[in-house]
Amino acid sequence: MVLGPKGAGSITPAQFADWVERSGIRLIPRSWHPIGERLAVVEEDATWPGSDAATRVATVFRVSGGKVTAALRLPDLDSALRLGQLCRELAASE
Repeated sequence: MVLGPKGAGSITPAQFADWVERSGIRLIPRSWHPIGERLAVVEEDATWPGSDAATRVATVFRVSGGKVTAALRLPDLDSALRLGQLCRELAASE
């Protein structure tokens, strides 16, 4: 599962890796916020080809079996932390 400014959807790991390469995005981690056993929020400085300045974003990562199974990018740390906490609460209520 991926989420970003252009939408959300399910893609395979290979499709995700291909998108990362094609997009040219570079993410430099700035802070790490564990949210339970399978979720973490990472605040990053993002740059894209042709951009001079970095944009601060944050991504909620879900991990299973030692692999990232979801990457949900949000425009800021507060939004990502709220989403991560909501996902944790939803998973706990199953």
